[in-house]
Amino acid sequence: MQLPGADGSLRTYTPRATPLQVTAGAPFAARTVFSAAHVVADPYADVSPDSPAAVDWDATLAFRRHLWSHGLGVAEAMDTAQRGMGLDWAGAAELIRRSSAEAKSVGGLIACGVGTDQLPVTEIGHPYSLDEVRAAYEEQLALVEESGSQAILMASRALAAVAKGPEDYLEVYGHLLRQAAEPVVLHWLGPMFDPALEGYWGSTDLDAATNTFLQVIAAHPDKVDGIKVSLLDARREIDLRRKLPDGVRCYTGDDFNYPELIAGDDQGFSHALLGIFDPLGPLAAEAVRVLDTGDVRGFRALLDPTVELSRHLFQTPTRFYKTGVVFLAWLAGHQSHFTMVGGLQSARSLPHLSRAYELADGLGLFPDPALAETRMKNLLSLYGVNQ
Repeated sequence: MQLPGADGSLRTYTPRATPLQVTAGAPFAARTVFSAAHVVADPYADVSPDSPAAVDWDATLAFRRHLWSHGLGVAEAMDTAQRGMGLDWAGAAELIRRSSAEAKSVGGLIACGVGTDQLPVTEIGHPYSLDEVRAAYEEQLALVEESGSQAILMASRALAAVAKGPEDYLEVYGHLLRQAAEPVVLHWLGPMFDPALEGYWGSTDLDAATNTFLQVIAAHPDKVDGIKVSLLDARREIDLRRKLPDGVRCYTGDDFNYPELIAGDDQGFSHALLGIFDPLGPLAAEAVRVLDTGDVRGFRALLDPTVELSRHLFQTPTRFYKTGVVFLAWLAGHQSHFTMVGGLQSARSLPHLSRAYELADGLGLFPDPALAETRMKNLLSLYGVNQ
């Protein structure tokens, strides 16, 4: 097979003959692990990139059952599901309802994103008050709790736009934590994932922002199950998790350094809530089961080789990693097409997708390598690459 490289030249690649052999199984003992799951678009819907999302619900829920079958939890309606990048609040609300009901029917672990995307923030500005931001959070928190799912308080573009300093974050989050019926996960998403979140927690100085974040947790430790940190900085995450109150967990969202963070050290470890565990689901589950036996070396031997693929998918602009995630789901046979809500399938180049295919195939991620090869050749032909 001829694959285009970053320099525009074609090179020969021979696909792997057999997939990695993994088995489904029960939830894990040593770590709590969530995969932030993507949504499957309806490829036949007559929509434009700025239309409300048209979702293929059957395929979307089938993918969640796939993750649950391997013992993974599902982190629903997060940025991997294109919240704010093709999936609006109405679509996210329906996704939360449907996935929560499906989780109950199969006994799957689920947590759902709570945000403020009823309040769109544009380049023109924002007409919102702190009260309106808080009310938007409350509406979404109520829906998630009514669905029976755990809540993940996501970072808010609207709050980032309207907050004047750390005190506004302390006020809004303090109110929400007092109101929450059950402990929640607090989510700190860095600006590499969403530029609108620059300066979250009231400062562009990450040390100052971390201090505010810890103040929120310290004031309500009984209402915080854990924190999900997506800053792509392993040392900062380790320092932060060592400062957490007893009983508050750290869920790594670091798609660059997750093997070492999950493995941990003599002072602790991170659980996981990761977008990369969407395409890595079965392999990641196998690695965590090895970790359950106490075999850290075996865990790292399975998971360390996946980091090159993850760093490739999450390369800048990092927010477009969803394109590679959905592309690999198509090649793996989890959906019949490579179409995304918002038309985001166009967000990565052919050389980028070709390298993703090569790395994923080398890891044995495709249950049917022949199907993946055929689909890859079909994509290449659309770009004029003759095999």
